[in-house]
Amino acid sequence: MVKNLTARRHIFQSGYRKEKMPPDPSLYINRELSWLEFNARVLHEAFDPRNRLLERVKFLSIFSTNLDEFYMVRVAGLRRQVIAGIQHTGADGIPQPQQLDAIDARVAELMELQRKCLYDVLLPELEQHDIKIVGMSELSRADCERVDQFFQSQIFPVLTPIAVEPATPFPYIPNLALLLAVQIKDPTTDASRLARIRIPKSLPRWVPFGPEKHFVPLEQVVGANLKAFFPGMEIGAFGTFRVTRYSDLDPAAFDEDDDLLTAIEEQVFKRRFAEVVRVEVEKGISRELRDMILRELLDDQPPEMPMLSESDFVETGPLLDLGDLMWLATMNIAELRDPPFIPVTPPELRDSSRSIFDAIRDGDILVHHPFDSFSASIEHFLTLAARDPNVLAIKMTLYRTSGDTEIVRALTEAAQSGKQVAVLIELQARFDEVNNIAWARALEGFGVNVAYGLPGLKIHTKTALVVRREADGVRSYAHIGSGNYNSQTARVYTDLGLLTANASIGADITDLFNSLTGFSRQNLFRNLLVAPRNMRSRFTEMVDREAELARAGKPARIIAKMNALVDADIIQHLYHASQAGVDIDLIVRGICCLRPGMPGISDRIRVISIIGRFLEHSRIFYFANDRKEELYFGSADWMPRNFDRRVEVVTPIEDRHLHPRVCALLETCLADNRQAWDLNPDGSYVQRKPGTDPVVSTHERLLQNSWGLLSLPLPRGDGEKPSAAPASVHQTETQSAAPTSSS
Repeated sequence: MVKNLTARRHIFQSGYRKEKMPPDPSLYINRELSWLEFNARVLHEAFDPRNRLLERVKFLSIFSTNLDEFYMVRVAGLRRQVIAGIQHTGADGIPQPQQLDAIDARVAELMELQRKCLYDVLLPELEQHDIKIVGMSELSRADCERVDQFFQSQIFPVLTPIAVEPATPFPYIPNLALLLAVQIKDPTTDASRLARIRIPKSLPRWVPFGPEKHFVPLEQVVGANLKAFFPGMEIGAFGTFRVTRYSDLDPAAFDEDDDLLTAIEEQVFKRRFAEVVRVEVEKGISRELRDMILRELLDDQPPEMPMLSESDFVETGPLLDLGDLMWLATMNIAELRDPPFIPVTPPELRDSSRSIFDAIRDGDILVHHPFDSFSASIEHFLTLAARDPNVLAIKMTLYRTSGDTEIVRALTEAAQSGKQVAVLIELQARFDEVNNIAWARALEGFGVNVAYGLPGLKIHTKTALVVRREADGVRSYAHIGSGNYNSQTARVYTDLGLLTANASIGADITDLFNSLTGFSRQNLFRNLLVAPRNMRSRFTEMVDREAELARAGKPARIIAKMNALVDADIIQHLYHASQAGVDIDLIVRGICCLRPGMPGISDRIRVISIIGRFLEHSRIFYFANDRKEELYFGSADWMPRNFDRRVEVVTPIEDRHLHPRVCALLETCLADNRQAWDLNPDGSYVQRKPGTDPVVSTHERLLQNSWGLLSLPLPRGDGEKPSAAPASVHQTETQSAAPTSSS
C-alpha cells in the first residue's frame, strides 16, 4: 500500500501550467448547457423512426441514466458551490445560480419531450408489435389472478414495508432507488402515518402476464396489494418516488498522508448519506402525500446543505426510472434490433502460425474497436504475455475494467508464474470505485504489485507494457489505447489501440510507470504527450504552428476528434488559428464550449457531433503541418481535467503506412449525413439530412470496413476555405415531429 503521496504528486505535477482565462465570456458556450444539448441528441435518437424500435427504447433508457448522473455530479456540485459561497465560473462567465436556473428550464423541456417520446410514440409503436406495458387496472380477471399468484410467491416474501414513526429517524432512502410511498391510517387511533416500500432491483421491473411480451410495472403490482403489507390499517394515497443524491467524491477531503484506498472507501460509504438534490414523483401523486414526503426528506437533509423545496420535486409521467427500459430494449426480437455483428481479427494477427510478438516486431498494429476484435488483439496480447516463458514483466494501468475478464486472469496467472506484474489501478474512477477496490485487493492477493492513483490526480491513461527476453536482448512491447481495458465497453465504444515494439515509446512508458510508482522526476518524454507534464504545451504549440504556416501561405489544417472540448486556453488558440487562416474541423461527441462560425473569430471552424449505434470514444488529432502530416491519438479530451488533473497519454502514429486508415476514418466522420449534427454559434445543433444524396452513415460504413469506405482523399489544408460541410451534405432542420437540440 502506498502512503504519503504528497511528494509523488508534486513531482509528477511539477510541469503544471495554470490555464489562462479568456477575456470575453461571450465567445464560450456554458459547459452544463452544452452537456444538456448532448443528451437532447441522445433523446432525439429515441424519436428517430430510422432507428429500429428497440434501439429507440435503448436511447430513451440512456437519456434517463445520463440525466441521473448529471444531477448526481454536476447539478449537485453547482449547488454545493452556491452554498459555500464559491464564486468560480467557467469561461462563459455565467454565475452558478443562473446556471442552475437555466438547467432547470432546459431539463423541464427535455423531460416533457421524454414523456411524449415514451407515451405518445414508443409505447403505441411497441403495442403494434404486441409488446405492451399496461397498468393493473387494464388487466382482465384471469390476468389479475396470475399476477396475484406471482405477487404472493415471488414478490411479497422479498419486500419489507418501513413505517415512519414520529420518535424515530426517517428511514434511509438509497440514491436512485424506486420507492412506493403509502399513507396509512390506524382506525383505532385515527393517526396517519407515512410508510415506504422499496422496489428492489433483484426483482423484475416488468412483471409478465397473459400473452408473451405483455408486462405490468412491478410497483403497480405492489400498489394493488398494499393490504397484504398493512393488515388492519386503512390504506390512503400512495405513489412512487425516487431521490437523487450528491454522489461524487470530494478530492479536497483526502489527507495526502492517509492510505488512499481506505480514504476512498470511507468516502464511498459516506456519499450514501449525502444530500438529496432531486425528488422525482409520479404524475398525479396527491398533494398530501407529496407534502408528507417533503417533510420527511427535510429531516434527512444534512444541516449544512440547502433545504429541499417544492422546486426540487420533478413530476414525471406514470413511470419513474426509465433506465429500466434497457431490459426491454435487449429483448431477443431480431427485426426490432440492430443486426448483430462479429468483430474481425485484424489482418496482421490472422496468421495463427506466428506469435503476436512476431507480428508486432514486423510493424506497428493499429486496431479500431469494436469493429476490430478486442479479444483477438488486446486480450490475446496480454494472455500470451502471461503464458510466454520469455516474458519477464507486465505493467499496465486499469481505469475501468469489466467483471471476471481475460485481462485480470492473465495478470494473476503471470504473477503466479513468477513474472514481475505491476498494475496501476485508479480508485477514483467515478462510480467504479467499489469495483476497482475489489479488483485491487484480489490482484494483490495473487501477488500482483498494485499501486494507486494520486489524490487530486487521476490515472486515466490506457497503457500496457510487456518486457520480453529475446535472442538479441530484452525488448519492450507496448499497447496504448483511447479506451479502457474493458471487454464489455469494447463492443459498444469506438476506440483506437496501438500495438508497437517502438523502442522510444517503450522507454517513455517505462519512465511513466516509474514516475507514478516511485519518486522519479521525469520532465521529458521522447515521443509521448503526457499530462500533466507536456501535453498542454505540445498541443498548443502544434495549433500555433498551423497558424504560422497559414500566415505564410503554406498548407495548414487541424482535425480533432474527442468526447469533449472545454479547455478555454486551447479554445483561444483555436480561435487565433482560425483568424490566421487555418481550416479546423472538430468532431466532438459531447460537450463543446467553442462557438464555431463567428465572423472574424471562428468562421473557419466547424464542429459536428456524431450520435448513433456506437458511443464515439476515440480521441484523434490531425495536423497538416505543411504536407508533413502528424497524427496522434490517446486517452485525453481537451478539458482542464485531462490536461492538468489527470495522467493521460497521447501517442503519435509514427508509421506513415497507417495514416491513410486514420484519415479515412476522419473523412468518413466529416462526410456523415445521417448521424452527424452541426453546432451553430448559439450553441444549438442541427442534424444533417442526406436529401437526395447517398446516405453516409459513419457506423454503417465502419461495420463494413473498420476504417470507413470513402475513397476521396482527406483535404490536407491547401489554403482554400472549404464549405461548412462536405459538398454532398445537405443540412435541413429536423422535422417538427421529433425533438432537436435547438427545439
